[in-house]
Amino acid sequence: MTGTTTGLLGRLHAAGLTDIDAVEPAAGGLAATAGLARRADGTSVFVKAFDEPPSDGVFAAEAEGLAALRDAGGVTTPEVLFADRDLLVLSVLRPRPGTADFWEQFAHVLARLHTSTRHPRFGWHRDNWLGRRLQVNTWEDDGFEFFARHRLLRWLGEPRVRAALGAADRAALERLCDRLPELLPARPACLTHGDLWAMNVMAGADGRPALIDPAVSYTWAEVDLAHLWTTAPPPEAQVFFGLYAELTGLDPQWRDRMPILQLRQHLAVIAQFDPDWGAADLVRATLAPFRRRP
Repeated sequence: MTGTTTGLLGRLHAAGLTDIDAVEPAAGGLAATAGLARRADGTSVFVKAFDEPPSDGVFAAEAEGLAALRDAGGVTTPEVLFADRDLLVLSVLRPRPGTADFWEQFAHVLARLHTSTRHPRFGWHRDNWLGRRLQVNTWEDDGFEFFARHRLLRWLGEPRVRAALGAADRAALERLCDRLPELLPARPACLTHGDLWAMNVMAGADGRPALIDPAVSYTWAEVDLAHLWTTAPPPEAQVFFGLYAELTGLDPQWRDRMPILQLRQHLAVIAQFDPDWGAADLVRATLAPFRRRP
């Protein structure tokens, strides 16, 4: 047993879950350590922890996000079995099937979430976490103000972002934010997953789509769409995008907006990871039209 899984086992026992007798590493997560824990009765649970929790409330916020997606949006999510400062324990989901039919189902699931949870304001009643960094959810009446202030400019103070982006890049981002009403259509707020890449799409016990690892807020639906579109979804997922666009009435230009909306996630990646998997280069490419020529 590795030191990592030994640490998870120790935290489980300290939390009173003493019927866990082994933990196997689980792949996929980037910010936390995760594993499949085997109970004495032969069943398993999913467990994750941070080496150093970014906040006492990080797992409580995640558990709340899972409940919101399920209760307000009708999305299948894992059952929260235990959550405290150091540990999150969930029921086990199934790997998603590699079929176009599954992604067609997911298009209906996500369209229903986004169209049935509209809200008059942008934000959430508390801040939560995108990976290991705080996601600021201060309420705003204006979606452009919310996205500019709390999803883009918010990252400029992060040390890794300051190191990666020069003064010209930061000025270009500020100019882009000033022009958001010209660049993006006005859309209502709705409940969003907030970290919707393909690794966070799984299957429930019935095989239907299920979601994990949310960073929920009320904001533009296209924030979720952009994250999925720009993070190399599997080939069988291509059917999802056309069907989602049809179900939600997207205009034909929606693909053109994806790089601007995905700036939020690229900046979050730069802030947390080294290397950043090319995120800084993608940010600079998106900002190029907003640089002032000498």
